Amino acid sequence: MHTFPRWKIWLILTVLVVSLMGSLPNVTNVPSWWPAALSNPMSLGLDLKGGIHLVLDVDVDKAVTHSVEEDIDTARQTLRKEKIRYSKLASEGNSLHISIKQADDLPAAEALLKETFINYDLASAADNSFILTLKSSIADETRKFAVDQAIEVIRGRIDALGTTEPVIVKQGKRRILVQIPGYEDSARAKQLIGRTAELQFKLVDEKGDLEKAMAGSIPPGDIIMYGPEKTRNGQVSRQPYLLKKHTELGGSEISDARVSIDSRFNEYAVTLKFNSKGSRKFDKLTGSHVGERFAIILEGVVNSAPVIRERISGGSAQITGSFSPAEAHDLAIILRAGALPAPVQVVEERSIGPSLGQDSIDQGMNSIIIGTILVLIFMAVYYRMFGMVANVALVFNMLLILAVMSMIGSTLTLPGMAGIVLTIGMAVDANVLIFERIREELSLGKTPLAAIDGGYAKAFSTIVDANITTLIAAIVLFQFGSGPVKGFAVTLSVGILASMFTAITVTRAIIALSTEKRGRIEKLSI
Repeated sequence: MHTFPRWKIWLILTVLVVSLMGSLPNVTNVPSWWPAALSNPMSLGLDLKGGIHLVLDVDVDKAVTHSVEEDIDTARQTLRKEKIRYSKLASEGNSLHISIKQADDLPAAEALLKETFINYDLASAADNSFILTLKSSIADETRKFAVDQAIEVIRGRIDALGTTEPVIVKQGKRRILVQIPGYEDSARAKQLIGRTAELQFKLVDEKGDLEKAMAGSIPPGDIIMYGPEKTRNGQVSRQPYLLKKHTELGGSEISDARVSIDSRFNEYAVTLKFNSKGSRKFDKLTGSHVGERFAIILEGVVNSAPVIRERISGGSAQITGSFSPAEAHDLAIILRAGALPAPVQVVEERSIGPSLGQDSIDQGMNSIIIGTILVLIFMAVYYRMFGMVANVALVFNMLLILAVMSMIGSTLTLPGMAGIVLTIGMAVDANVLIFERIREELSLGKTPLAAIDGGYAKAFSTIVDANITTLIAAIVLFQFGSGPVKGFAVTLSVGILASMFTAITVTRAIIALSTEKRGRIEKLSI
């Protein structure tokens, strides 16, 4: 203890300066030249800052129905490949209904369908028909996957809003809890979250008769879809389109979507960029159908049906529609994040005001301040000068926690405040262990300097063991917890690491610097 490594002193001073600089943005505005990594104040959670609380219900049965509908195209291609003619191919709920034209093809069709649709139970019906029913285990798996996928899509959309630490977790089998701290525009949030954003590209049937189709004579393999509502002379109308049922491209093949300006009409648009697979399909589509029209369909509405003037090999397309800047921005966000696998509905909505958050902040801060003051007084009275050293380390510890949480972009919640209060007690507990060991060494007749050395050496392993086990528990809480539990785990983890540094290294440095030039010490104030 006569000397203390100088590099440790410089390390402590460096950590102190960085802690001060990282904590300052929480108190006041920092100048422009301040390092970017140290310029962010700590974010506040929903329980402190206010924001939006939503509970969403996912229509998981719709996801199952949609999955079965997608298998219609697989059945069509499979039967055509084997030249098995059919008279009916349709879906109903979680079942596929297939009617074969020729009775002689029934055995081959049955074997083919069993081999292709292993996730379905096959049953024969009258009139040369088969009914394929999706297995219950597969249907349950599809429902579960729909909720999990919806969570990821919603997370991508909310993250694009620029909000900090949103809470998006599963509740039960089909519901999702969404909390957005500091965000007040609930109408925009609901619109952004709830839009299915299903994007499709279909060819327009140029040879079909639209008028006859509107009268009920729709050509096989076609479908009628409509454009957006338009008001003219007080009359609301929608443009009908006769389209091929087959979807040439889907939203899953989009890699990027950005707001752009349509040079022809000087209005906002959304430019799409396809992934490698989508680019190849789009290149083939435009190359094979030059002079024809293809429809861009968003959420079941024909957004536009431009003519393919030439082959487009760049893998990009553009969606127009007299968008406002905000509408174009939100649409780009939705398309980038991807379509929801099933519709969602808001079943619970709460807007938490900042006044409630301020009350919570005041109460939490009061608990931290009162707890800290009581601990400081106890340490100063019970351990005298050594207690004052522990108090300096405790203040350093609080400063370090604040700086680290600000730098890593962590969100402070009420449970997080509880974690800080717990950390204060743990930091002091480490010093108590050290000081009690020093007292034991003194009672054995050792000199003050030897007692200090022995006290730190004997307490070190106990402190490390206790903190490491607590740190493991905090990591487990963070990994498997959600929302407030994670907030508690983050502050606890940061606090444990900070307390080990301050309680062991900082206090020993202060004691070493205060004793190394005093010569022989007869008595310790402990």
